[in-house]
Amino acid sequence: MNLFDLTGKTAIVTGGNRGLGRGIAEGLCEAGAKVIIFASGDSVYTAADEMRAKGFDVTGIKCDLSKTESIEEGFNKALEVFDGNLDILVNNAGIQRRHKCEEFPMEDWQAVLNVNLTSVFTLCQLAGREMIKKGYGKIINLASMLSFFGGFTVPAYAAAKGGVAQLTKALSNEWASKGINVNAIAPGYMATEMNTNLINDEKRNADITARIPLGRWGTPDDMKGLAIFLASRASDYMSGAVIPVDGGYLGK
Repeated sequence: MNLFDLTGKTAIVTGGNRGLGRGIAEGLCEAGAKVIIFASGDSVYTAADEMRAKGFDVTGIKCDLSKTESIEEGFNKALEVFDGNLDILVNNAGIQRRHKCEEFPMEDWQAVLNVNLTSVFTLCQLAGREMIKKGYGKIINLASMLSFFGGFTVPAYAAAKGGVAQLTKALSNEWASKGINVNAIAPGYMATEMNTNLINDEKRNADITARIPLGRWGTPDDMKGLAIFLASRASDYMSGAVIPVDGGYLGK
């Protein structure tokens, strides 16, 4: 038996239209899963078309993760596509706002917390209710290096990602006994659109790269292996973990 085979499994990946989410979505497809990607813009449909052109079973659903009603509507649409059966949830979508702490606008604080933490709980709760019924499920949340560090000029993002790590453990405590594995991936410094400012800051980029033992920033492809592992039977005895994919950054 191939422990990593996801043939016949169904998965929702938020923010699966680009960046790390797209890498994860394609990885799950490569392992055999049927995937629905959520995103707030029309690019979700384009991304789904592009992935289907590669032979993957992917559906795009437009969903505003800052609004509970939109999340619930999107989730219900996904259940319809999957005939009521959901096996895997990947909470990847996130936004970033940068300001000095003393100048951070409350509207930006609330926007980041809504998308990066509240939507994660909302989707976990919706998925958990379905997974508890059948006694099986895999939930993968995206934490961050800022689940461990405070960062600079990103207090809302750091607070949200710290919350994601703790939420992952809290859900695991209640749901592991019900057959649901809840884990988190903490990506290191990834060469994605969200990190454009850091990548373009010559000094910060150099400082970060110097601390990464592998000597480079990560890519969406670097997320595939761990995502497949956590979504598959191979991880059946793992729950409540927050696992870095950081090129060795935390160890240095």
